[in-house]
Amino acid sequence: MKKYQTLLYYCYSYIAEAEQFAADHLKFCKSLGLVGRIIVADEGLNGTISGTPEACEAYMKAIHADERFAKTEFKIDDVEELSFLKMHCRYKSEIVHSGLRDTTIIDPNKQTGKHLEPVDFMKMKDEEDVVILDVRSNYEHNLGKFKNAVTLDIENFRDFPEQINQLAQYKDKKILTYCTGGIKCEKASALLLHHGFNNVYQLHGGIIKYGKEAGGKDFEGKCYVFDNRIAVDVNQVNPTVVSVCYNCGVTTPKMINCANPECNEHITQCDACGEQLQGCCSVACTTNPRKRPYDGTGYYVKVPQPVAVKG
Repeated sequence: MKKYQTLLYYCYSYIAEAEQFAADHLKFCKSLGLVGRIIVADEGLNGTISGTPEACEAYMKAIHADERFAKTEFKIDDVEELSFLKMHCRYKSEIVHSGLRDTTIIDPNKQTGKHLEPVDFMKMKDEEDVVILDVRSNYEHNLGKFKNAVTLDIENFRDFPEQINQLAQYKDKKILTYCTGGIKCEKASALLLHHGFNNVYQLHGGIIKYGKEAGGKDFEGKCYVFDNRIAVDVNQVNPTVVSVCYNCGVTTPKMINCANPECNEHITQCDACGEQLQGCCSVACTTNPRKRPYDGTGYYVKVPQPVAVKG
């Protein structure tokens, strides 16, 4: 039995005085000995946390005991090591930044795509009138994606609204959206419906739940996760590697953050190039005086950028 667990979850549910809730919630998480990253907004919670099975169980019970979050679903992974080094719980304007100036035009509590359970998504994804749409960022789908999925050239999810016009050719199709855990699809599918796409669906629980409940069939490559594991295996049925090294082009399943904290680019990189470039994405980044030591993992705690001093 592995020593720790990592929980991935979200819940769209209005939180009054959310900024104070975030401060109190941070203290609660620390009291349980948890580490992780939680975003709190007026619209709800979005978190990944890690701790002992006992601490994780206590956390889930506390969340479910709050009527606002009673329906929260947790994706649970057993892990050998804690998936974070510290505990962060921060208040932000949205739990997923949509890039919309007027965020009131979409509300996941009022309208989203039809939720498909993993086994139903698996059955439906290969139908002729279906388009599988990846709503994640470039670095995520470069590491792994569903076979035949449509991907968008976006650096962050906040760029998604600007790309919707490129999807106009699929308006008469059934659109099956997916993301890591389901949270981005809640807003992406709502936005597609707002723009006149009528047959919009979303993979309930995302790639992670699909791997656990449907064996991950036809998900090619690995799934990027937002903790120090960086990437996890999903496909237990017909696994393959689709990502290539950013530097030399050889096939590799490994993703890193550039060791230069002022770059911090997410790239796929083979071990040979990682050693040669000391975990950097380029020779130029190896010369940065703030370059972080490369330990082979490519995961680093965020380093604050220096503040410019005005003369």
